Amino acid sequence: MTTLDSTGTERPQVDAQQARQVAEEARQTRWDRPSFGRELFMGRLRLDLIDPLPEGAVLPEGERFLSRLREFCETRIDAALIEREARVPDEVINGLRDLGAFGIKIPRNYGGLGLPAVYYHRALMLVGTTSPAIGALLSAHQSIGVPQPVKMFGTEEQKREFLPRCVREITAFLLTEPDVGSDPARLATSAVPSEDGESYTLNGVKLWTTNGVLADLLVVMARVPKSEGHRGGVTAFVVEAGAPGITVENRNSFLGLRGIENGVTRLHDVVVPARNRIGGEGEGLKIALTTLNTGRLSLPAMCTAAAKWCARIAREWSAQRVQWGRPVGAHEAIASKISFITATAFALEAVLEVSGRLADADRHDIRIEAALAKLYSSELAWQIADELVQVRGGRGYETAESLVARGERGVPVEQLLRDMRINRIFEGSSEIMHLLIAREAVDVHLSVAGDIIDPKADMRRKARAVARAGGFYARWLPGLAVGRGQLPTSFAEYGRLAGHLRYVERASRRIARQTFYGMSRWQGAMENRQLFLGRIVDIGAELFAMSATCVYATSVNQEASGVELADAFCRQARRRVEELFGRLWHNTDAADRTLAERALDGRYDWLDEGVLDPSIEGPWIAEATPGPTSRPDQRRIVEPD
Repeated sequence: MTTLDSTGTERPQVDAQQARQVAEEARQTRWDRPSFGRELFMGRLRLDLIDPLPEGAVLPEGERFLSRLREFCETRIDAALIEREARVPDEVINGLRDLGAFGIKIPRNYGGLGLPAVYYHRALMLVGTTSPAIGALLSAHQSIGVPQPVKMFGTEEQKREFLPRCVREITAFLLTEPDVGSDPARLATSAVPSEDGESYTLNGVKLWTTNGVLADLLVVMARVPKSEGHRGGVTAFVVEAGAPGITVENRNSFLGLRGIENGVTRLHDVVVPARNRIGGEGEGLKIALTTLNTGRLSLPAMCTAAAKWCARIAREWSAQRVQWGRPVGAHEAIASKISFITATAFALEAVLEVSGRLADADRHDIRIEAALAKLYSSELAWQIADELVQVRGGRGYETAESLVARGERGVPVEQLLRDMRINRIFEGSSEIMHLLIAREAVDVHLSVAGDIIDPKADMRRKARAVARAGGFYARWLPGLAVGRGQLPTSFAEYGRLAGHLRYVERASRRIARQTFYGMSRWQGAMENRQLFLGRIVDIGAELFAMSATCVYATSVNQEASGVELADAFCRQARRRVEELFGRLWHNTDAADRTLAERALDGRYDWLDEGVLDPSIEGPWIAEATPGPTSRPDQRRIVEPD
């Protein structure tokens, strides 16, 4: 059944239960390999899963590539020009193409560099600190564009056809629609199969298509209608960006990432060969989510790079700027900010390195770790950027070009703040990431509780479920009472950091108990306790970061100073964890929900009095009715040199 939405677009009519069902069907439900994150939320600190760290191989070809890339970034990229003109020049794109930067992770037998994730992340750190817009271009292409889903789910024929092209061509991922973000059950773009089964005809409008303005190939998510011989559902297709019927109707402009080629793409009667379908019908969302499990690590790479740069600027500036007879860094108010920035930059590097090595080793299920890394890095890096603006004072708010114009070093701190803000929204907003991770964190409980909390289950099914749950919790709950974290000699091999790991062990059992209490209290309604679940996830993220930092500190070349940084970070993280634990049960959540309901009902409209709304008139959501375009094509074609 379909209905017209606020844009006039025909969409599937779904209720909350159906929307959840679609999301559930897209999840990976099996845990065939161990997961450090999953164990952590279950109250078990399995350091053996990350220590010793999988060896990060030093590859001569990888080192040569990074060396060439560094030289290219230093000599061929004018970041100020990209910021000023809001455009990455063709010669820069072609230069990156010639370096092989579009095929870093594509296997060599398909023409790529075939480098592991850790080298991909280091490459993104280089380009990301040179120009975040270029970092977005490369990561959108390789992490969520055509290469990754084809490599993971494509047929051998598809790999031979598309992967060599992806080494030289730019790709984009088209999922979001003007009225559909994280609710794919309402996806309206259609893919109608032909009678002979040889092709599909796509119609719809896609929004926020990063790289979509200049892409050569697209991954498009579209809904196949259910019919005889067709399972139907959201399905993934590789589509030629220059195919008849595709129009880039707008190149979007943003707060930051001014050089990003992000747009609105309309598909009208676009014929796609059936051989271009990735996976089966109805498997599109599962392909997208699985691709993102490791693809999400591209954002932590760029967040880590930004944090490391912030640490350098904070250190150098605070030693030079003198106030009241002393460098500002010697004043306690600024010293605390330098400590936070420096220690957290080290922790973000640890989270990235641990997650990247686990991805390369391919022995673990890292869906939770990658999601935690994305959530944590984007949130903490934003805080770091904000604190650096404060450390720099008025100069932090001034543009780099203005600083240069009056004779000072052009430090683009205000640009960094604008560029970093999107990371809390990109590839799953922090709010959605909280829900995704929470779903995985409570997966065991939901599996055990099953029919107990299912309103459709009859009394016989509920009784059997109660018996099963009783057996599970009788074994599991006693293990949460005591653990290694209570033994003063535990984790002695970590020296100065042992106390922090004992804390993590105790806190992991505590978080598991709190999750159980929440399940017991709210049962099936716990999914509506988003703030409670968000705090559970945030505690888990801090514990994961502490664990990764302690392990990583013992492996870096500068071990002594690494341990100092890890110790400082863990002390700061422990304060945040204790605050989060306190807010699990003592908070203003209920009052906030009530106030929000009243605000939405118009009770506080009188607050608007005395102010003007500078918004430009127009609908809240743009019209997106399928059909032929009425606008000129904004597609940009980058011709190879």
